[in-house]
Amino acid sequence: MPANPTSRSTIAWVSLDDRDNDPVTFWTYLATALQTVTDHSGAVGTEALELLRSPQTSVNAPPISLVNDLAAWPDEILLVLDDFHVIEAADIHEGLTFLLENQPSNVHLMIATRADPPLPLARMRARGELVEVRSADLRFTDIEAAAYLTGTMGLELSDSDIATLAERTEGWAAALQLAGLSLRDRDDPSDAVARFAGNERFIVDYLVDEVLDRQPAGICDFLLATSVLDRLTGPLCDAVTGRTGGAATLVELERSNLFVIPLDGNRQWYRSHHLFADVLRSHVSERSPEWLADLHMRAAEWLQQRGDAAEAVRHSLAGGDFDRAAALMEMAFPAMQRDRRETELARWVHALPDSVVQRRPVLAVGLIGALAQVSAFETVAQRLDDVENLLRPNGGRWPEHPPGAGRHRWPAPPTHPPPR
Repeated sequence: MPANPTSRSTIAWVSLDDRDNDPVTFWTYLATALQTVTDHSGAVGTEALELLRSPQTSVNAPPISLVNDLAAWPDEILLVLDDFHVIEAADIHEGLTFLLENQPSNVHLMIATRADPPLPLARMRARGELVEVRSADLRFTDIEAAAYLTGTMGLELSDSDIATLAERTEGWAAALQLAGLSLRDRDDPSDAVARFAGNERFIVDYLVDEVLDRQPAGICDFLLATSVLDRLTGPLCDAVTGRTGGAATLVELERSNLFVIPLDGNRQWYRSHHLFADVLRSHVSERSPEWLADLHMRAAEWLQQRGDAAEAVRHSLAGGDFDRAAALMEMAFPAMQRDRRETELARWVHALPDSVVQRRPVLAVGLIGALAQVSAFETVAQRLDDVENLLRPNGGRWPEHPPGAGRHRWPAPPTHPPPR
């Protein structure tokens, strides 16, 4: 409950994915969300965003600034971090711990996660500062399952069938929704219910098969093809599927409750339910790894054409086209460095085979710089040696221009060997 029932309450929502494991990216999204819901007044988040744009800023400065801004804000604020389990960066966990330990009384933090985050939960629990909603709290009871299946889904099921579904799915809402979709228009739903068995993952695999088998071929192909996308919009779906009408299909899927969730009020961008998309991708990978790689390449091409080099890199890596990914990385460097996304750049080092990095000196030097920025010095010396051996084999002269892309960003050749 708000501390002051007469005050206004504001909600700032941040949906996270694994690309947000960079402290600058994370705190930029969080500060932007807070600034947006406080009507861009400059009261919350403006100073933090300015700090984040400065290369000299400490990683601790943004959360300190946000705490000060939030303490001065007169109204209640609920800050929601959705899918926080994808955040693994220790710097982010430390910053959020600071925010929690210095949280103003008008601020409430809600974290939606599949696993307990590395935050001081035990201490907060002991102080009575933590409200937990666990999986057992989210499970549908038999009465709730009956209301959902016969009301929302419009199914005609016996009490025994409903009890079986609730028991086999353990009241898991996503599995109940899949079960409801698979039972639509069945002549004998009781017979289908009787075949549900196995653990949670087997139930999902089985139900996804059932749902896909009951969709028109076009919808089935659309769901499988677009499962490679974290975010969906009509033109991108068209590029991946090779067809038209993606925007209308997304609207149809949303209306049919087929696990498509709108991300904005204009119904321009959507995302798939994570577990549903995971199972679909698994189906594509098992049936046709070549098709999966092609889908990623189509997504990469569309994203590259629209200037989203970083996301195009992700799809190129997922599709196994490392040379294309390397070329895109070189193009992405200026924007990534400007936005201080060195942590993400450093992760790219481990995603590419060494043989690809070693033959692209511009890429290698950019990645070495990123590693140094995040204090990951373990392999920097060896990577510098690799670049030197590439550019001047056998100790020859330094080239005036390096091979490969990005020549305009290459520094002038040294007049003497660099210090060792």
